[in-house]
Amino acid sequence: MDAGLTAAADDDVVELCRQLIRIDSANPTSNERAAAEQVAEWLTDAALTPQVYESAPGRASTVARWSGEDSSKPALLIHGHLDVVPADAADWQVDPFSGEVRDGCVWGRGAVDMKDMDAMTLAVVRDWVRQGRKPPRDVVLAFVADEEAGGVYGARHLVDNHADLFEGCTEAISEVGGFSITVAGRRLYAIETAEKGIAWLTLVAKGRAGHGSMLNDDNAVTALAEAVARVGRHQWPVELTPAVEEFLRAVCDALGIAFTPDDVDGILAKLGSLAKMVGATVRHTTNPTMLDAGYKHNVIPQKATAYIDCRFLPGGEERFYETLAEIVGPDVAIELLHGDAAYETSFDGPLVDAMTAALLAEDPEGRPVPYCLSGGTDAKSFSRLGMRCFGFSPLRLPAELDFAGMFHGVDERVPIDGLRFGTRVLSRFLALS
Repeated sequence: MDAGLTAAADDDVVELCRQLIRIDSANPTSNERAAAEQVAEWLTDAALTPQVYESAPGRASTVARWSGEDSSKPALLIHGHLDVVPADAADWQVDPFSGEVRDGCVWGRGAVDMKDMDAMTLAVVRDWVRQGRKPPRDVVLAFVADEEAGGVYGARHLVDNHADLFEGCTEAISEVGGFSITVAGRRLYAIETAEKGIAWLTLVAKGRAGHGSMLNDDNAVTALAEAVARVGRHQWPVELTPAVEEFLRAVCDALGIAFTPDDVDGILAKLGSLAKMVGATVRHTTNPTMLDAGYKHNVIPQKATAYIDCRFLPGGEERFYETLAEIVGPDVAIELLHGDAAYETSFDGPLVDAMTAALLAEDPEGRPVPYCLSGGTDAKSFSRLGMRCFGFSPLRLPAELDFAGMFHGVDERVPIDGLRFGTRVLSRFLALS
């Protein structure tokens, strides 16, 4: 059985991706309203009745329910975000908001994070509607704002204020999963079943203000710098969650080596550019990102502040905060700017079976495996409604492509063959789910 798509879907997914990239929805410099309205127009053309929800001026999300053959069954949520991180055109080979096609890829900010998945979803929906097909059960389609800044104006707003839109949804799929990783010539398809928690913190030191030429044994900058150095250099121990362990076992199998929990760093060393992404899932991470202190060269300030991006493993939040407080020390305050829970579900059940079957139908040599995402997605918000959430945005990628480096990176791009592969996989998955 083929993927059940017409030939038009191949061109449609490329054009949809390009058009979405051309809408500058950088967060926070722009807003998502134009993208939300464009998606609503495409869904309306597909005979659906989308609604645009604005949480603040310009911060808009589009949601539609696609009726299935049997609406009495639990519904499926497919969600994607419309915002992207900013891009400096001076750093890129192409205009980051051009959607240019070059070297067999669609280039631009959002090409992999995550306007590719938005386009694949839309291409499947539009093609199925043209054919008069319906999914086996209701599917809720949500294209949301603000994921890149924690989802406060997007997924979190919808969950807190419009939970009725997701009535009956028990499972969800979205970004950063189902992509291929080539290990020793073997393609592993990493399906996200877990993601680390988020703690965006400030460290605040206070001291005695004074003249820069005088002695001062209560310098806020010095106290802060020492605390930041301790945090940034701390080596968190390896802690393997179920998803990470199963992923590493699959990696070892592909490499033809024994899995040794005591030598995880040795396994990571064999993964090349992937090590930075996978390595962040075997331990907590605490990365200093910004410093703020003082207003004049010869004035010792009374206050100094540092910003720390912390990601903790599922099940480890309480001990993480306890240890961090010990590292920082009693003289520097820790304040939470934004936090969100870690998430993990098991790699089993009919939905996982559907993902696996859809991938293997398009790539019989592949091997679907679970993994933990080092960052966070809107799954954190939707899981609060009791859904099992997965990262499943399928792409078959060239072995040499640094896929992890595409996220928030310069010259972000997605292979056209990968887009078309993902569209076929999503169509098969939808038919099975």
